[in-house]
Amino acid sequence: MQRIRFDHCPKLARRCLDKEYDKPNHITICRRFATSKPICNSPRIALDFCIDQYEYPNELGGRPPVMLSFYEAKALCEAETKRLCYESEWVSACEGPDEKPFPYGYARSSERCNIDNRWVDPHLDRVYAKDPEVQRAELARLDRSLPSGAKSGCVSDFGVYDLTGNVDEWALADQERPHERSKFAALKGGAWGHVRNACRPVTTSHAPSFQYYFIGFRCCSDVGGLPQPAGRLARSTKRPAP
Repeated sequence: MQRIRFDHCPKLARRCLDKEYDKPNHITICRRFATSKPICNSPRIALDFCIDQYEYPNELGGRPPVMLSFYEAKALCEAETKRLCYESEWVSACEGPDEKPFPYGYARSSERCNIDNRWVDPHLDRVYAKDPEVQRAELARLDRSLPSGAKSGCVSDFGVYDLTGNVDEWALADQERPHERSKFAALKGGAWGHVRNACRPVTTSHAPSFQYYFIGFRCCSDVGGLPQPAGRLARSTKRPAP
């Protein structure tokens, strides 16, 4: 794991120099940001934590598993005496000490990270098939992920790999979003397609129970039992009773 000590800015303003509107996904993608120092519009939060260098299972050359809900990801981290990363921790690990918009710099690059792969229409009845062989075949057909660390340039200045692209990653929101489906969960980094594969964007439209063919995670851990920053989400994230 990589230890990171940094004063995180929850509200960071930076200037986009080249943007596009992606009509199919109803999102705006910034392709290039100004290299000028971003402006912090909120009090900074002191963080001190450890984060997996690679996507779960945190192995160079390992294949990140998918079709895992927030709850399943949380349980797998806890089985290793770790936990899911808070969104602020994930962002800090991605931006590095210079708070870059992408882990590798200021301009979007499919050469550096595994992004912008061609869209393949999923057969959802097969993605969620109860027959494991049917599901496995469909997931293999759709898979555009790479082994962890395969793109050696997809690394932040804190030494953490594949934070943007490859697979989307579950994280824990610092504060609950009561009007979003995600509530206390967050999806970070985007996957291997043409989406907002930058450090700050977050997807909040999926419930913590959501599973999909390009969603994975990585784990974090506390350092020496340090207290959580004030204002951080403290509510239970246990799976609700059926």
